[in-house]
Order: sequence, then structure tokens, then C-alpha cells
Amino acid sequence: MANLTLNSKVQLNSGYAIPLLGFGVWQTPTDTCEEVVKYAFKSGYKHVDSAAAYRNEAPCGKAILSSELKREDIFFTSKVPARTLSYENTLAQVEKTLKETGLTYIDLMLLHAPYGGRDARKGAWKALVEAHNEGKIRSIGVSNYGVHHLDEMEEYIQELEKEGKGNGGVISVNQLEIHPWLPRNDIVEWCQKRGIAVEAYSPLVRGKRMEEKVLQPLTKKYGKTAAQVLLRWSLQKGLVPLPKSVTPSRIGENANIFDFELTPEEMKTLEMDEYSPVCWDPTIAKLEQ
Repeated sequence: MANLTLNSKVQLNSGYAIPLLGFGVWQTPTDTCEEVVKYAFKSGYKHVDSAAAYRNEAPCGKAILSSELKREDIFFTSKVPARTLSYENTLAQVEKTLKETGLTYIDLMLLHAPYGGRDARKGAWKALVEAHNEGKIRSIGVSNYGVHHLDEMEEYIQELEKEGKGNGGVISVNQLEIHPWLPRNDIVEWCQKRGIAVEAYSPLVRGKRMEEKVLQPLTKKYGKTAAQVLLRWSLQKGLVPLPKSVTPSRIGENANIFDFELTPEEMKTLEMDEYSPVCWDPTIAKLEQ
């Protein structure tokens, strides 16, 4: 595969590019988040993944605005809360995120989960498209959408497009929990066929699988930690992993995954026939939920 580096990017359907490795701030406390994100920047990350529900957009914004990096070299993601999807609430959340962060634009805004029913999902998407067309958001997408949610989405994107050219928007990203014990091949295939980038949250399985026997020969061969092997698997699957940590040594360690490559045979040993989420799983929610 192509030589990947910490500066590698993935082209999005929007025309913008997203850094291949992201830094997640889920459960990162507000009072430490700014310093943690600053440390991530110093470690080479240029991509921060937050959400309104994380309640730490503001310190992320402070870290971005006080960074020595140029604003255009940093990629910031936030998400619209899952339980209140609607046209009005989504427009309001975009404005709130801009105000909280102090940023003039959001690189990527996602709908956090597919709850609320078809009208709510369609209305929320319509609002994201409008905010994108106004230049408030550069790329838009979804999180935790299963194939049935995505199939439905294609329908209402066509409906919105009939209302006016450009009103349907384009899906740039679907963010999901993905790791060897939850590969989600059906959703990944659906997205990759359409050029939609797939981001992997909880790529380290919340630390619950670090002692698995299948990882031990790989950590020994490459002189890497189990976490580094899992992140490398994610990269080689064509995903955009979003590791999270508040520990400086681990933040650096998680970025040090570009000096080795798993063989095709080793990748196959990590193909688990399991469906074992460690987080919530809205991908299986019914359309009426």
C-alpha cells in the first residue's frame, strides 16, 4: 500500500481532505481538554474529533486558535446531538458550535446518530446542507448510520435535490465503532463504493482486548504495542481511526504507527467473525426509532 505518514490525508466527496489519523476527545474533561489537544498538536495530530454531547467544543476551539499551526492546517469535527434531530435544532447547533469554539467555520459536522424518524433525519440533513452551502461547514456527514439508514438517506437526498440543485448535499463521512471484533463490513463496503470516508471510533476497543492472543505475535514481531497494531489495522483497512487518550505518552504512542506495515496474511489473522460492540450501537436502530 502507499506509504502512509502522519501527514497523509483522505480526499472527501466535498472536495476537502481529512487527515488520516484523528484525535478523539470523548470523555475528555473540559478543564483539561485544551491542554490535551495542544499536546496532540505538538505530537503531530492535525485532526480533532469532538461533539456537542461531549461538552468540550469550547476548549477544543481555544486549543485550535492558540496553536502555532495555521487554522487551515487543522481539521475540526463536531456533531449534532442524537436525540434532538430536526431542521431547526440542527441549524441552531451549527451556530452554537461556531460560537462555543470561536471558529469561523467547522471542517466537518456530523449527525451523531440516526434517531428521531425519517422526517427528523431528513430535516437535520437539510439543515447541514444549508449550513454547508452558506460556508459555515466545509464537509458534512453522519455517525452510527447503518445500511438501512444510508439507503433511506439516498432517497431523501434525491428528494431534496429535486427542490433545487445543490439542496441534496453530499455525504463525506460515516463515523462508526470499528475494530477487528466489530468490522462492520457491510456498512464499510456501502460507504467505500460511494467514496464516503469511514471513520473508526473506539479503534482500541476501550482497552478491553489488549491481551488477545492474536495480537501477541504481531506486537513481538514489530516491537509495537497492541494499541499500535490495532491502529495500523485500521489504517490498512482504509479507515480513519480516532484514538483518544489524555495521557501524553499514549497520545504520542498512538501517532507512532507509520514505520511498520502488517502483511496481507497478518491482516487476515485480525479478520474476526464477531459482532462485539463496546459502545452504544445506533446502527441497528429501526427506521422509526
